Amino acid sequence: MVSREYVLELLEKLSNAFSPPGFEDEVRNIVREELEGIVDEIRVDALGNLIAYKRGSDKYPSIMLDAHMDEVGFLITHIDKKGFLRFQPLGGFDDRVLYAQQVMIMTKDGKKIPGFIGAKPPHLLKPEERTKIISIDELFIDIGASSDKEVREIGVDIGCVGTFATRFRILGKKRVLGKAFDDRAGLTAMISALKILKDTDYNIIAVASVQEEVGLRGARTAAWQVSPDIALALEGTAAADIPGIPEHKESTALGKGPAITIADRSIIAHPKIVRLLISVAEEREIPYQFKRVIAGGTDAGVIHLTKAGVPSGVVSVPCRYIHSSAAVMDINDLENAIKLVVGFVEKASKEFIKK
Repeated sequence: MVSREYVLELLEKLSNAFSPPGFEDEVRNIVREELEGIVDEIRVDALGNLIAYKRGSDKYPSIMLDAHMDEVGFLITHIDKKGFLRFQPLGGFDDRVLYAQQVMIMTKDGKKIPGFIGAKPPHLLKPEERTKIISIDELFIDIGASSDKEVREIGVDIGCVGTFATRFRILGKKRVLGKAFDDRAGLTAMISALKILKDTDYNIIAVASVQEEVGLRGARTAAWQVSPDIALALEGTAAADIPGIPEHKESTALGKGPAITIADRSIIAHPKIVRLLISVAEEREIPYQFKRVIAGGTDAGVIHLTKAGVPSGVVSVPCRYIHSSAAVMDINDLENAIKLVVGFVEKASKEFIKK
């Protein structure tokens, strides 16, 4: 196994990186740096997917491990005369989480500047407005400019993108807080698994995909190119072990291990893949759970429909508060996800061995 220190360091680096949909450069550079020297080939396709090949014996199947690089972000769509920015989401935001958040915006020349999401102050609200969720149309970003001219002098214009400005930190004894654990957790698991498996004879195609948050776009084209025999999407999924959620609606919970998907809105996971994941977990005494609410979707939703079909599954790390300014994750769940992915590659290579 890789050390906990390495896992935390990699997760922090990835979490702090700036990578809204379509602008995944920072994360892609980190992934490339981590994989150089442990895979046989790395290339970037026309959409920006990073595809890394670890080649082994011809008798083994090709296994695609996928984790997406993008995070929920926003697009600047208007600058008013007073210097306030209007924006639209890139990915699925809950409007409730946006007000009063600190953000980071990338200028046209690649610099990052801080901003703050504001709205009408509470003491100016009408009585009926005080009980309503502030919609994105009522929000704006303040970057400290006093005019539209000053905004443009800073380097911000329509078409610039941004993300939350949250920084990674340790939370308690075994948990961490940071932005974009969906899907920096999956990327950390994928990279760590490749480092562990680098001297084996298994065939792995690691895909760090783009634009998952806006429609699973990168994985669709990447899977078509690499045409794997089987595939596993690695994700950060919603944990709902919080006050106010009935037990039967707790999709996943922190500290109970990685989550195996049976079905979500994008895929019914291949039964053989699900059984194989369960057997690996039980044989190696890796704690695991099932994603128990049929909601959301992952890159596996498009991968499994590629060409004549690809038997696919999903392993996720539970994360509270995903698609907000910060998420909370149990580091033990991430480490156990790495163990499960490694075991899956080893066992699936033999179970799906070519005749």
